Amino acid sequence: MISVAIVGGTGYTGVELLRILLQHPRAQVRVLTSRTEAGKPVAQMFPSLRGQTDLKFSDLNIDELKQCDVVFFATPHGVAMKYASELTQAGTKVIDLAADFRLQNLQQFEKWYGMAHTCPDILTKAIYGLSELNREQIKQAQVVGNPGCYPTTVQLGLAPVLKNKLIVPQSIIVDAKSGVSGAGKKASMGLLFSENSDNFKAYGVNGHRHQPEIVEALEHISGKKEVFDHLVFVPHLVPMIRGMLSTIYVDLNAAGDEVDLQALYEQFYENEYFVDVMPENSLPETRSVRGANHLRIALYKPQPKKLVIVVVQDNLVKGAAGQAVQNMNIMFGCEEHAGLTGIALLP
Repeated sequence: MISVAIVGGTGYTGVELLRILLQHPRAQVRVLTSRTEAGKPVAQMFPSLRGQTDLKFSDLNIDELKQCDVVFFATPHGVAMKYASELTQAGTKVIDLAADFRLQNLQQFEKWYGMAHTCPDILTKAIYGLSELNREQIKQAQVVGNPGCYPTTVQLGLAPVLKNKLIVPQSIIVDAKSGVSGAGKKASMGLLFSENSDNFKAYGVNGHRHQPEIVEALEHISGKKEVFDHLVFVPHLVPMIRGMLSTIYVDLNAAGDEVDLQALYEQFYENEYFVDVMPENSLPETRSVRGANHLRIALYKPQPKKLVIVVVQDNLVKGAAGQAVQNMNIMFGCEEHAGLTGIALLP
């Protein structure tokens, strides 16, 4: 069995990790930390887990973490990098769901997250954990930076046309929407029910911390530098708990205008368990992936030189905890879908 610790077990991604891992055939959660709830039974805070686990929250003890095979950090940015060096020296693998090991560009990290990186040597060896695109590197990884939710939709939506050089990179526009759980579990005026219900708003229009992550990742996918600086990315908050929909607009180049794009996407993802390329003229809905680790893609070509890519996922699953478990499965040689075969909840 893979022994697991989750640091930050009371947030949305922490409890989502626990929900998934309690059903995993080869993993056992031994440590679940919380700064504020140490000693409290998990089921007391999360009644949905009554009868599923006897775990109690505990204070973070680095020696206990080092006894585990893998530690998930479901914590704010800046926490994982405090402990990564000591954990990796002990042979423990690290999967961080925050941004500590996503961006290789330290200047961009410090600009967008407002802190200095404390272990840049480990960062250079960390692997960006988008399973479908970096599977071989993840197999050998000691530290994985789990992708952001928005960047996951953008990368998987664009990878086939980028790798085949079929679009004008400077033309990309991403219009993305997320449920409020993407902001995390915290007390905030902007997250109150009365502020979000019956409401729809854009945010981060002048700049969002996921934009540099998207740009760096697209550069890696395409093999081109400094061609995505004109990318337009606008996130929106919608009045639902979980779910994410990204509509991506791109201009096709001469080669792209001649390709059967539907066939290209179907072939590109034909062996990917969690990526569903939907039939032509489909309109994917967020409820079709609620609670599941699947991501669905639909393509439209409204004009000869235009491609519209619609991508949906559950921001807490494929956009966070499910992706993290998928990475764990790859790192430890499990079947990639182990513990992740749950069907979406609909209605």
